[in-house]
Amino acid sequence: MAFSLLRIKFIAGILCFVHAETFAQSYSDSLVIRKIFDEALTNSRCYDDLGFLCKRIPPRLSGSVGAAKAVAFTQSIFEEEKFDRVFLQPMMVPNWKRGNVCKAIAAIDKEKRDLRVCALGGSVGGNVKGEVVAVNSLEKLDSLGRKALENKIVFFSRPMQPRHIHTFEAYGGCVDQRWAGPSKAAKYGAVGTIVRSMNLREDEFPHTGSMSYDSAYPKIPALALSTDDATWLTKRLAAGEKLEVSLETNCITKPDTISHNVVGEIKGSEFPNEYIICGGHLDAWDNGEGAHDDGAGCMQSIEALRILKNIGYKPRHSLRAVMFMNEENGARGAKKYAAWADSLNEKHLFAIESDRGGFSPRGFAIESEDSTVIQKISRFRTLLEPYGLHDFKRGGGGVDIGPLKKQGTLCIGLVPDSQRYFDHHHAANDTFEHVNKRELELGAAAMAALIYLLDQQK
Repeated sequence: MAFSLLRIKFIAGILCFVHAETFAQSYSDSLVIRKIFDEALTNSRCYDDLGFLCKRIPPRLSGSVGAAKAVAFTQSIFEEEKFDRVFLQPMMVPNWKRGNVCKAIAAIDKEKRDLRVCALGGSVGGNVKGEVVAVNSLEKLDSLGRKALENKIVFFSRPMQPRHIHTFEAYGGCVDQRWAGPSKAAKYGAVGTIVRSMNLREDEFPHTGSMSYDSAYPKIPALALSTDDATWLTKRLAAGEKLEVSLETNCITKPDTISHNVVGEIKGSEFPNEYIICGGHLDAWDNGEGAHDDGAGCMQSIEALRILKNIGYKPRHSLRAVMFMNEENGARGAKKYAAWADSLNEKHLFAIESDRGGFSPRGFAIESEDSTVIQKISRFRTLLEPYGLHDFKRGGGGVDIGPLKKQGTLCIGLVPDSQRYFDHHHAANDTFEHVNKRELELGAAAMAALIYLLDQQK
């Protein structure tokens, strides 16, 4: 009995020690996280830097003059902040130009309506005319066949599904018609396509985005249509009216040209050859300013490291902020960075991406099929929940960090509130005026806090 009692007391003592040690670490972490958010909300420069990127630099689609200026600008920020290492990674990128003509006119008998359109990224130019045939799926094209589609303009009318609470699910549910629709329509003799913009809101802004041609079929002009005009067109066709649409664009694809990723690094004090990275993509579609997609993510990533540096934190592992080039129409920056890291046998432990807009942060998506990994990261919820970060679940990390997965890197995506994102995504209204300063700063602090917590892991 005496031995058992002694053993119980010993175990209880150990548990108390472990609990006290855990509590002390948790308390220490909470103090650092408070410093991180204080720094972000009182001394941040990311909002001003985003304003410069959006307002003082031309549109920055890969291969453009604006892209080159954005590279130089972000490199200068890293150098001003005196990061331990700043460098560029060169690569060849696509060089597609939208041109200065993009028109669509719908005609019903003697009535005509100018449709608000923009060319999809990668579209060929052309001047075509044809009767409109509406379809709500790629499979519908197969059932209609050449007889119904030859010399026609195919209208992909499927809207984003509003029932989804997480709007990226709604986007994923209809983006196939934008990406694969033109070649699928050309297979059956269509001369052009228009697609309802990927937008849950009814408005006048057409939303561009990437599409891909299948080399087995002719390349035909491919345009996006504003949701207002798409709804009008859908109703007229549903009423049995016969419409003809003429499309005119002068897009052109030039030979690939050189561009760069921009990388800023803070050296680790204990494990300098092991890396935690964060980043966003520096390129943006040329019909807007790319404020939410993805200027916000770039400035948040730089800010996350600046915050840690300014509060005097000395990271155990090396930290990098990466401004990836060419996410929108090729992801060559992502592939370049991963291949470069592989060539040097660099060990990347974690990678965090911000590419869902500069809205209020809600948590993190963890790209892993291992439930224990999700649980381990979810432990941070207790520390981060006071800052509105409560959403920790399995999900995609991001396009630019995705190629790092093959070397075992855990990829994590910053998850902001998504309800307004697709109002602006790939559209002319993705401008600096639509970014809230405080929301942007909170996102940067969220990334910095997670980087700190991951850096502390044994």
